[in-house]
Amino acid sequence: MNYRTNKLAVAPMMEWTDRNCRAFHRHLSSHALLYTEMVAAAAVIHGDREKLLGFNAMEHAVACQLGGSDPQELAQAARVVEDFGYDEVNLNVGCPSDRVQSGRFGACLMREPELVAESVAAMREVVSIPVTVKCRIGVDDQDPEEALDRLADAVVAAGVDALWVHARKAWLKGLSPKENRDIPPLDYDRVYRLKQRLPDLYIGINGGIANLDEAEAHLEHVDGAMLGRAAYHDPWLLADVDRRLHGAENPVATREEAVEAFRPYILARLEEGSRANQMLRHMLGLYHGVPGARSWRRRLTVDAVKPGAGIEVLDEALAEITSAGLDKASALGQLEATG
Repeated sequence: MNYRTNKLAVAPMMEWTDRNCRAFHRHLSSHALLYTEMVAAAAVIHGDREKLLGFNAMEHAVACQLGGSDPQELAQAARVVEDFGYDEVNLNVGCPSDRVQSGRFGACLMREPELVAESVAAMREVVSIPVTVKCRIGVDDQDPEEALDRLADAVVAAGVDALWVHARKAWLKGLSPKENRDIPPLDYDRVYRLKQRLPDLYIGINGGIANLDEAEAHLEHVDGAMLGRAAYHDPWLLADVDRRLHGAENPVATREEAVEAFRPYILARLEEGSRANQMLRHMLGLYHGVPGARSWRRRLTVDAVKPGAGIEVLDEALAEITSAGLDKASALGQLEATG
């Protein structure tokens, strides 16, 4: 995988970016780089690998994010990740949750750049796919200028292929993971300065990017832009990534085309024994801002969890939102006729 071609990525998000989410997003963009949820290296080594790492070939390019702090354990897990066919392995140095801190990985590793570098070097030695790091600009009372430079220099020396930077500090004490996504102020300029100092390193930016206009603005300063919650809650914005950022044809032209394109995947997963809500929950935001969106969400939320729910839930939701759109068009037509 040539990292220089990746301009936009969908961030790793716990409980959200599972294989079904990634499959749906891939139907919207052929070029966006997709990330797994964070997977603990120890779980990869000792757990159910198919459950943790299984994915559909149509998801490429797809990256697996690992959590851990033992270089040899991370190397062993990275080898498994490569064997599963992933295009990249990424080390989490940004998650601030207490559970992650207790395992000595995530954002607390910002305080141990040498250990991060050792981990990168260990993974780099055993895999041929890109090894990347996702970090913060610092934690707690660290000076972001010094903290980010130290980490970046250490991982560059270790052979890292790319660095994704969430442009916020993480406060390991006093803020919840949710608060850490919003309360610490964004400092995009800090990431821009890092790119200026390390022009040969692929640097991507993450944090608070709401749409493709903002992503394009960041791409004037760094190599990649990573969207998180915005892409999940309003996935339709991904449907213009290929045209705007890569000069390619978008896979689908309408939301309805996106639904139809995803239908065979849903049917296949249902046939394998998956529950309808496992796929449909990732489509809740597809009609964000469109008349009937509330009914669409209600159908997919309430009906998809009922025993025996199947593809008919999607059909009924689509019929309902289509009807809402027609009703609005009719009302506007009457208004114009009488206006």
